[in-house]
Amino acid sequence: MKHHGVKSFFVVGEGVLEFDRNQEPASRRPLTVEELRSFRFSRLGPEGVQTPEDVRVALATAMTAEEPTQPDSADPAIPAGFTYLGQFVDHDLTMDRTETQLGGDVNLDDLVQGRSPALDLDSVYGRGPLDPTDRVCYAADQVKLKIGRTSKPLFPADLTDVELDGFDLPRAGSGATGADRRRALIPDLRNDENLVVAQTHLAFIRFHNRVVDELALTGLTGQRLFEAARAQVVRHYQWMLRTDHLPRIVEPAIVDDVFTNGRKFFETGRGTSQEATMPLEFSVAAYRLGHSMIRAAYQWNRVFNSAGGEGGIAGLDLLFAFSGTSGNFQPGTDQDDPTVAGVDRLPTNWIADFRRLYDFTEAGRPDLVPGAGGGNITKRVDTLLVNPLTLLPAGTFDGRGTTFPAIHRNLAFRNLTRANMVKLASGQQMASLFNESALTAEQILDGNQGVTLDSLTDEQRAAVVEHTPLWFYILREAEFHNGLLGPVGGRIVAEVFHRSMEVSRTSIVREPSWRPVFGPDAETFRMTDLLLFAFEGKADLLNPLGD
Repeated sequence: MKHHGVKSFFVVGEGVLEFDRNQEPASRRPLTVEELRSFRFSRLGPEGVQTPEDVRVALATAMTAEEPTQPDSADPAIPAGFTYLGQFVDHDLTMDRTETQLGGDVNLDDLVQGRSPALDLDSVYGRGPLDPTDRVCYAADQVKLKIGRTSKPLFPADLTDVELDGFDLPRAGSGATGADRRRALIPDLRNDENLVVAQTHLAFIRFHNRVVDELALTGLTGQRLFEAARAQVVRHYQWMLRTDHLPRIVEPAIVDDVFTNGRKFFETGRGTSQEATMPLEFSVAAYRLGHSMIRAAYQWNRVFNSAGGEGGIAGLDLLFAFSGTSGNFQPGTDQDDPTVAGVDRLPTNWIADFRRLYDFTEAGRPDLVPGAGGGNITKRVDTLLVNPLTLLPAGTFDGRGTTFPAIHRNLAFRNLTRANMVKLASGQQMASLFNESALTAEQILDGNQGVTLDSLTDEQRAAVVEHTPLWFYILREAEFHNGLLGPVGGRIVAEVFHRSMEVSRTSIVREPSWRPVFGPDAETFRMTDLLLFAFEGKADLLNPLGD
């Protein structure tokens, strides 16, 4: 399941769910070894009632009708980097390593781990440096990960007319088409579908390589060094997600309850020897909260900002364009055309200024406050999506070279349709399952500084109220919980994170006494601490283009 355009789901107990051109589902027993080894999904709740297409179109259109303004509220201001860290995590959870290991030399443990949702950074590591497919991601020593070099911009700004090592993903550099040459040498190409996720992946490569350097001082070498470094990186990553990422998007009381008292609803009583699954309610609805957090434009670096930068503020379309999976590094050309030739590496003037994506004053570094234009915070989690998400590049859903209706570029429509395809439970059904009071009809229709549904017909509004699509319900719920996921959405996300850490080969859930060693103290390791360690605490590495 490496692509967002997946057209089938292997749901445990139901078989392979497939969909025809009209998005109508049918199920059958898995017939091949490949299907048996594919990524396993499950249902946390019951099947729901499908939403008619006209309702999905009307609801999606309303949610993306115009550029939303940030409500004047006390909702938490979350640094914008967490939007895309969430997308990076989603790819880690849904990376299917079994796609490339269909031979007879795979043991059962590898199969279970390969198709299980685990927070173990397999989107970064793949199956390791000894694997014939994934070794291309690794340096010659088979311990460190490869790192890329930027290219000179076509239209350089001041001080950017250089190539810089270490600030782009490693790329193929050869192939029949421009897309082939721009292909990132990473296990999961979804991490190169927009520039923020790509630069986040780059930061994790740097973090791994710095941890290797530290552990090499203890005398470890070769595969022992690699395995020790990977284990430390994964533990620190999980600690950061538990203590820094989750409490910013889920009500902290829910997170604390799950990680202190255990899960109440998802795979309770199942140990690490039993195969974990990915609930459709998480994958297709709850963890798509990040789509609501996306902004239409970002203060990106010294060159691209709204306060004097030569290139102006960086629109969302440009962050897609300067990626290898969705774009071609050349705005003004057809981003859906993989044959476009030209620049094969990220231009230097598009290197991220991480000071604008995260708040380093939280880590006691007031010297890392961004310059002109300032930093970025997420949009509040609510039922409004920015209008550019109606024009997704085809590469974001594996649609390059195909034809499809224009509405399929609308991210809200895609989310609602995917849920419809798998007959996802409604918000009301999940609230009942969790013994929570459901949102009222008035709350669903009117919300709290979110989308208004006046453009829907009376019949369409009634359909939304009676069987509220789970993704919409969870976003509506967040409007009444200070922009955080509440009793339904928060419970789903926290319990899946807990289970996904529990089943990981390396797990802070199974090692409750473990504490971080690369942060400021034995209890603290935030995303800012990860970045500070990865970039050696240096401003000229976190922001090589300066102010």
